Amino acid sequence: MCQDPTRRALILTALATGACLASSSPCIAEEDLPGSNERPQKGDVLVFAEGDRAGEVIKPQDLQAGGPPVRAWPKDPKTSVVRKGSRLNEVLVVKLEPAELDEETRSRAAGGVVAYSAICVHTGCPITAWVKAAGGDKDVFKCVCHNSEYDPRQGAQVVFGPAPRRLPALPLAMDDGSLTVAATFIGKVGAQQAR
Repeated sequence: MCQDPTRRALILTALATGACLASSSPCIAEEDLPGSNERPQKGDVLVFAEGDRAGEVIKPQDLQAGGPPVRAWPKDPKTSVVRKGSRLNEVLVVKLEPAELDEETRSRAAGGVVAYSAICVHTGCPITAWVKAAGGDKDVFKCVCHNSEYDPRQGAQVVFGPAPRRLPALPLAMDDGSLTVAATFIGKVGAQQAR
């Protein structure tokens, strides 16, 4: 047993500091990786943002036809950096019947799979629901903060609620069986700034 109170305090402080550093450094290191704050880039792959498969590459067969959507992050395939340093990079990925998509949406889809920003354009809340539309029988994205609804089949246009514009789309492509980013976001991500 350590009888010297100064030595004992020093040892306990060192242990506590070590435990703190051990538990927080992976989080700090991951957020600080160069490129983690950059917006999705052409050629990035999409990976699961949550759940048991978080970080794994998303393939079309991983998605249930007709939804629900999955939350995803873009990942640089060259550096393996997941671009989750900004919440504005999170996307909703949903697999729909290609025939249901309007022409413009179909041109940005990869075999019926579409991706949109997961951030509501009204006040910047995360979009968390997949529900029957208030004015129809199809499932739509819904922001439960103020009830804005977006139809992913029609370019995520607003079909209900106060949102002032559609969700930004992230064009997709298929590369070696994986979903990849075909171009940067179409539209401004996040809420409109007050002037």
